Amino acid sequence: MMTPTRNAQEVSLRARAGSGSSWYAELDPAGKRAFKASFAGWATDAFDFMVFSFVLASLIDLWGLDRGKAGLLSTVTLIFSSVGGWIAGILADRYGRVKVLQGTILWFSVCTLAIGFAQNFEQIFVLRALQGLGFGGEWAVGAVLIGEIVAPAHRGKAVGLVQSGWAIGWGCAAILYSIAFSVLPESLAWRSLFWVGIVPALLVLYIRKHVPEPDVFVQADAARKHGASQPSVWAIFSRSQVRRTVLAALLCTGIQGGFYAMSTWLPAFLKIERHLSVLNTSAYLFVIIVGSFCGYVVGAYLSDFWGRRRNFMLFSALSLVSVCLYLTLPLSNAQMLWLGFPLGFSSCGIFSGVGAYLTELYPSNFRANAQSFTYNFGRGIAALFPSLVGMLSHSLGLALAIAIFSGAAYGVVLLAVLLLPETKARSL
Repeated sequence: MMTPTRNAQEVSLRARAGSGSSWYAELDPAGKRAFKASFAGWATDAFDFMVFSFVLASLIDLWGLDRGKAGLLSTVTLIFSSVGGWIAGILADRYGRVKVLQGTILWFSVCTLAIGFAQNFEQIFVLRALQGLGFGGEWAVGAVLIGEIVAPAHRGKAVGLVQSGWAIGWGCAAILYSIAFSVLPESLAWRSLFWVGIVPALLVLYIRKHVPEPDVFVQADAARKHGASQPSVWAIFSRSQVRRTVLAALLCTGIQGGFYAMSTWLPAFLKIERHLSVLNTSAYLFVIIVGSFCGYVVGAYLSDFWGRRRNFMLFSALSLVSVCLYLTLPLSNAQMLWLGFPLGFSSCGIFSGVGAYLTELYPSNFRANAQSFTYNFGRGIAALFPSLVGMLSHSLGLALAIAIFSGAAYGVVLLAVLLLPETKARSL
């Protein structure tokens, strides 16, 4: 049961939901700090993960890797992130969202630093796998943290805007890529990008000092300590939940499969097949990243305005059209530059509704478990896409291989959404 103070706050927030006042202004100080911490965590998550896509072409040249083997380095991170993400969700239901969030950020930051010292393919392979264990948990735990703090009327906006931090981290990676490869030799430049990845570990100090556990978790934890039963980790596969869990995992597979097939190989595509320089590649990616940030923001607001399902339908259709046009039409470099905006807008905007939607699909006592499993199971299957794109590119070319797998993924999103319920503004 809610505390009287918290209950009064919820009533107040709901009453003001339609007044036009800022949802952020309605958060209490603890809620604002949690939002900032989750936003920064997602940005650093993106930086540490997306840096690899920028150095992929360099590793192919310097170490003589074929594309299939290079794609495997992305795949192994995503596969292990699916395992680490589910483990983090189970731990977050038992020990707290904030504690586990700190651990995941520290883990993937240290692993990112270590990748900068790797001497061969095998070492990077192992370190990318270890990086994935932490990377997988940060998103789900952060999304649950925000979803449980913000009022139902604003949950889509808040969780969606947290995810816009991904575009910020991606943009920082692009900027540092341009600087590093302009002033350092290629053999050192790629390593320096991973060394910078240790900086996000400092975020743990802020979280430890300023971010409390959500009231929803505190109440559930108190009930457990007073004898309430703890649900099994397999509760998400119970008769009442298994259909929802399977469909939610399918939804997450499509959303992430489309994005990873495109984003992992796009810098290499621009450099290898379009023959763009480092600075030109960064310019093209910058347009895509700006588009992705706008997509996150628009998707966040539409998720609360239209509802979760309609939002997914719109962005999956836009993503399908954008990626096919970008990669299959005989475009000039100038046309590709401007078409990058809708490509980034649609492929990232679709993510905005995911966190709030998964939070609303499940009860509090196994919410982090369910959210981590469905999102990270999807990530694990989507992890196959970069490798499959690399292998198929030998016969069909990189552009067509990306378009095929991304297009199929967004078709899966449309199928899953048609079979799942609407949860807009559902109370937790």
